[in-house]
Amino acid sequence: MKSWVQFRFARPTDKFEEVIHFYEEGLGLKRIEEFQNHEGYDGVMFGLPEAEYHLEFTRHVDGSPCPAPTKDNLLVFYIPDKNEIDKIATRLATLGYDEVEPENPYWKEKGTTIEDPDGWRIVLMNAES
Repeated sequence: MKSWVQFRFARPTDKFEEVIHFYEEGLGLKRIEEFQNHEGYDGVMFGLPEAEYHLEFTRHVDGSPCPAPTKDNLLVFYIPDKNEIDKIATRLATLGYDEVEPENPYWKEKGTTIEDPDGWRIVLMNAES
């Protein structure tokens, strides 16, 4: 099997600026690329520290409706430093994004669940190294 070294999770949004603020300022991801008016699309990509994975958010000039899926569709960030998780959660709460009750009780025991501006959920999961 061929070794994979990179993947991108891409998602449209009608709350482009709010989503950028959530993931960049709140979560603290690094903006690694962006584009404007590419066949009607704008986009921004965020990198994960020292990894070949990134998130892309796009909007289209005609709108990009993106209803959130179920409350158990999650983007989980494994973070070894519990203090870093607390800092991120506090920063997001300051921006108006408080912790929410997870659908699956497993995540309540193991992490902090927060909804982004579109209603998609992330989990800040403590993963000790």
